Amino acid sequence: MKFKLIIIGCICSVIIISQPFKQSNATSINTNISLPEFTHKEKKDWINSKPISKKDLLNKIVLIDIWTFDCWNCYRSFPWLNALEKKFKDQDFQIIGIHSPEFEHEKKYKNILNKVKQFNLHHPIMIDNDFSYWKALNNKYWPTFYLIDKQGNIRHIYIGETNSGTPKAKTIETAIKKLLAI
Repeated sequence: MKFKLIIIGCICSVIIISQPFKQSNATSINTNISLPEFTHKEKKDWINSKPISKKDLLNKIVLIDIWTFDCWNCYRSFPWLNALEKKFKDQDFQIIGIHSPEFEHEKKYKNILNKVKQFNLHHPIMIDNDFSYWKALNNKYWPTFYLIDKQGNIRHIYIGETNSGTPKAKTIETAIKKLLAI
């Protein structure tokens, strides 16, 4: 009896938590929630860019990548992200990285910068050491990718490692193309 109550409680929790979202498959969530404003506004909190605001991204399709440098699934997604950046370089498309560290050593600017160089990341990256942006997004996983439309709304959320040529990568790329065409 106790086991059944635990199972029912878990199922109810999943249903309640997922209410604002329409689940399209195990790793993708469709939504239409406004992107929160970036929580770090000082130059020291950004790599490869001056601080960016939500307003700066209007009329662009944006893919936000939540990552941390000790996350292997994040590392394995970087080649795909770099290829995606090249593929859409002549269009109104922007990748923004959000580095939200899991461990203390991941909070050090020098360590983050070394990983950015190691993985050849050229897109803007906000350092979210206090998890304020992670919390604003109600994020739970590394990596998570948020696809943002030209009006600044989160249209899709994709969770987990993504590699070039996989069904998930193709789904994300198709969604980007559709949003660019609008």
